[in-house]
Amino acid sequence: MFSLAVGIVFVLVGIAGFIPGITEGVGEMTFAGPDSDAFLFGVFAVSILHNLVHLLFGVAGVAAAARATASRGYLIGGGGVYLLLWIYGVGTHDDSAANFVPLNSADDWLHLGLGLGMIGLGVLATAVERRRNVYPEPPEEREARS
Repeated sequence: MFSLAVGIVFVLVGIAGFIPGITEGVGEMTFAGPDSDAFLFGVFAVSILHNLVHLLFGVAGVAAAARATASRGYLIGGGGVYLLLWIYGVGTHDDSAANFVPLNSADDWLHLGLGLGMIGLGVLATAVERRRNVYPEPPEEREARS
């Protein structure tokens, strides 16, 4: 359920990044790079690439929801990716060519929260599954393999 919810949110955010009114400066959006002057909710720097990444990441979350193992991997692995993006964003100047996504300070702090939140959800899902005795796999799947 967690990866499904997170995935749906990412898909919605990816779509919202292309909608005028939700995203300021849609006409100033570039494919990538620090020159994109579009801001989701007037705060988060976005580009076409940035929005496409949100869409793809969201689709991955929805697909991962089909299996518990994939869901945990999506949440914990994806959370790790967002923590790396936070580090990258904090270490990259907003006007630098290395800021190809683009990222701004608001994105950086959002990525920190997303990274920690996704990892937390992945750990929570694992704890719930262990409590229900279905981690790493349900008992009937264990029995079928033996």
